[in-house]
Amino acid sequence: MDRVLGQYSEPVYALLRIVVGFLFACHGAQKVFGLLGGVDEAGGTAAFGLIWIAGAIELVGGLLVATGFQAASAAFLCSGQMAVAYFMAHQGRALFPIQNGGELAALYCFAFLFIASRGSGIWSLGSRGGTHGARA
Repeated sequence: MDRVLGQYSEPVYALLRIVVGFLFACHGAQKVFGLLGGVDEAGGTAAFGLIWIAGAIELVGGLLVATGFQAASAAFLCSGQMAVAYFMAHQGRALFPIQNGGELAALYCFAFLFIASRGSGIWSLGSRGGTHGARA
């Protein structure tokens, strides 16, 4: 299978980075602006409260990862945020993520850790001339 799909590893990685970053930014938009089914204006999140700061990291970090600009640094920060979120909000409920509702936080944590280790790649604002192998 590697012979068939291996030649597409760079574009597939770029799609992973873009989709994960975009979806994460959507979570941030929910928390910061109340968009996409987020908290409404009357019960919105307090500016500069813990949830708002988490949302700001999600929004800005997700956009940086999606565009590939400083993707490694942003992904590392987002990975750490998801690890903290998992242990603060989920781990105390049950041992396994499937039981405590933390599977999305765990998945984001490790997806961002992978992106942090790999860098921007192709199709990114962080790549050098849009070629393969760029690390940012």
